[in-house]
Amino acid sequence: MCSLSSIGGTLGGWMLLMSVLAVIAFAKDKNAAIRHRRRIPEKRLHLLELLGGWPGAILAACIFRHKIRKAPYVMVTCIVVGAWIISIWFLRAYLIN
Repeated sequence: MCSLSSIGGTLGGWMLLMSVLAVIAFAKDKNAAIRHRRRIPEKRLHLLELLGGWPGAILAACIFRHKIRKAPYVMVTCIVVGAWIISIWFLRAYLIN
């Protein structure tokens, strides 16, 4: 079994990296939307969330006021966050000493 500190540090670092990438992606997508240019596909933004960048994606959505009125997009984001919460709970409860 792994220790909580080793997994928590690695997971936290990974989520920080993915969150930074999500903020950058949201900023670029918002800029493209304003300028009527080619956008980043929503599937790609959701992939960043799913890979651990959901905190950054939520922060960026609030800061840039981007994607917050699209109910289907927000719903998928909520599902991703829920999946992460359940996964972390499962790891803590069953796999980590």
